[in-house]
Amino acid sequence: MNYATTRVRLSTNLLGSDINVYGMARSFYEEYGIVSTIIASRHLLPTKYTKILTVEQVPGFSKDPVFIEHMRKVAERNKQTGKKYLLIACGDGYAELVSKHKEELSKDFICPYVDFDLFEKLSDKESFYNVCETYNLPYPGTFIITKEMANKKESIQPPFEYPVALKPANSIEYLNVDFEGRKKAFRIKSQEEFDDIVQKIYNAGYSADMIAQDFIPGDDSNMRVLNAYVDQNHKVRMMCLGHPLLEDPTPDAIGNYVAILADYNQEIYQTIQRFLEEINYTGFANFDMKYDPRDGKYKLFEINLRQGRSSFFVTLSGYNLAKYVTEDRVFQKPFTETVYGNGNMLWLGVPKKIFFKYVKPSEDKTKAEKLLTEKKYGTTIFYKKDFSIKRYLVMYYTFYKYIDRFKKYFKENKG
Repeated sequence: MNYATTRVRLSTNLLGSDINVYGMARSFYEEYGIVSTIIASRHLLPTKYTKILTVEQVPGFSKDPVFIEHMRKVAERNKQTGKKYLLIACGDGYAELVSKHKEELSKDFICPYVDFDLFEKLSDKESFYNVCETYNLPYPGTFIITKEMANKKESIQPPFEYPVALKPANSIEYLNVDFEGRKKAFRIKSQEEFDDIVQKIYNAGYSADMIAQDFIPGDDSNMRVLNAYVDQNHKVRMMCLGHPLLEDPTPDAIGNYVAILADYNQEIYQTIQRFLEEINYTGFANFDMKYDPRDGKYKLFEINLRQGRSSFFVTLSGYNLAKYVTEDRVFQKPFTETVYGNGNMLWLGVPKKIFFKYVKPSEDKTKAEKLLTEKKYGTTIFYKKDFSIKRYLVMYYTFYKYIDRFKKYFKENKG
């Protein structure tokens, strides 16, 4: 296939409208000069006033039957262009929908996703930990709570000392649940608090299992995040490890990284590569893990079957996310070797003043400060090639709202 003639016939449909979408659109624009088409149920701030993407807003698009019915219309429309359309999901719900309808969608789109049976095994945290057992991957001590257990209205005592981590097994169902004190994940400090939160979750209509885990000691700087791209023949083409130094303390965003230092660890790379290739994975994968100083192991929390919301740190580090999927699925470039990320950049999702104030002193913070001094850092949303006064003002407002968030929530949720 001729690269030069195929290059201009590539186009993308990205699903979603948050910072992850903008990061992917920016990656495609930087590598190929392509303006991506975004399809989403709503129009969020990161995709406003931009010239590197266009937004198609479809009410109800995040669920069936609206999703698949509209994608059929998009397929018919795309046939008139003669282009190859990559379909990239930028959220858990959209990734699930693409995987669910993969057989039909693959007739008209390039869909770099696993089949739905594997998707279900990996996306549900409880099932994922069973997979970890099979493939000898370390994960935190885990205790499963069912709706039936909660309905007994009796105290449920996890077999760990407090604090205990608590999170939903089904994060997609949990998105639609609302109650007072709702958080994306909880760090529970007492039995009384544990019982109260469990009852609130199930009383709000959540029906899947909850997961209580042994809380791994240490702050955000003990976390690691790994992004990978696995090609259509199940070969890992790229892996890039990041060292988060700070997370968002906002209740509905706990676990979202806001400062990532590029990292390298060949042992982690080899462990995850072996796992992905053995299960015949394909597409983007995003792993969250934490270093446990008690036994010296990096323990997996979850796999996201897509690129993560902060994954632009990979492109920023020199490993453009759009390049690997395009070379594999569009240009049919044969696999030659696995690229192991070893960058020297700092990604920020918050203003620098937050980084300086809230990241604890450490050797890694010193390294990050040096990168800031050397101008070896960047963000997802501030992009010189996509500058306009309107966009700058909106992004400035979005970015600097974090100052108040950290003042309000950091001590409670991360202090």
